[in-house]
Amino acid sequence: MAPAWLSAPRAAVSLLDGTPASRFRSEPPARVVAVVFRPRTTGVSVAAQRRVVAVATETAPAARGDEVGTPFMEEMRAAAMRLHSRDQAARDGKKEAQAPMEPPIAKWQPTVEGYLRFLVDSKLVFETLEAIVDRAAIPWYAEFRDTGLERSEPLGKDLEWFRQQGHAIPEPSAPGITYASFLEELSEKDPQAFVCHFYNVYFAHTAGGRIIGEKVAEKTNLQKELEFYEWEGDLSQMQQNVRARLNRVASGWPRAEKNRCLGEMEKAFTYSVDIRRHMFMFP
Repeated sequence: MAPAWLSAPRAAVSLLDGTPASRFRSEPPARVVAVVFRPRTTGVSVAAQRRVVAVATETAPAARGDEVGTPFMEEMRAAAMRLHSRDQAARDGKKEAQAPMEPPIAKWQPTVEGYLRFLVDSKLVFETLEAIVDRAAIPWYAEFRDTGLERSEPLGKDLEWFRQQGHAIPEPSAPGITYASFLEELSEKDPQAFVCHFYNVYFAHTAGGRIIGEKVAEKTNLQKELEFYEWEGDLSQMQQNVRARLNRVASGWPRAEKNRCLGEMEKAFTYSVDIRRHMFMFP
């Protein structure tokens, strides 16, 4: 669900999980200091100095995230932002851009019925994610239990409120069923790729997802603040805790597994956009 942020205004969400751009890195960037060895007229010979430079060059670490200690969540956020920027360029009409995945929120024409289909499908996806980590067929999935970001229970309360207002609550539709089935299968055969979807669904909802909720409520004249967009406790702290868990799990992955996780980002975007189509019906 998340990439609800694909169409969120840039000024409103500087990063996918709401982190200000000035705080993009959790640590100060590494400083690169150039050391120049100059020949001297006395002492060590020029040849010896050159040998020192050669040894220093050969032993210096390569500038790759896993080798210089970059938290994996920064790599995840950067991968998501690249897709967000690409979609924004498409909406801005830049010639080299691909077709946008969804139109800007300002052009959406949501209905209450479409919003309900979106909420129902979203509930199914969140229920699936929660069930997967509760089962923990992959032992380290247990790290992602009880994060405070879980949304299936608040969604259930919101749908009950709509029912009490006289609205018919639909059954899950194809986009939600397809994504939930995909997540179940992926969680068993490719845990690293599954983590990308876990990150995308939860963190996107805490950022652009809330903005979309506000805009849809305005357009449908919804006189209620849904619990889907409210969290008990300090949301920023909960996000930080989940980032720490994700970094801890990914710290033991070899580079190939990290790349496989990052490579899943576009597919995660696509599934989330398919569910949001209930609200904008983009062809």
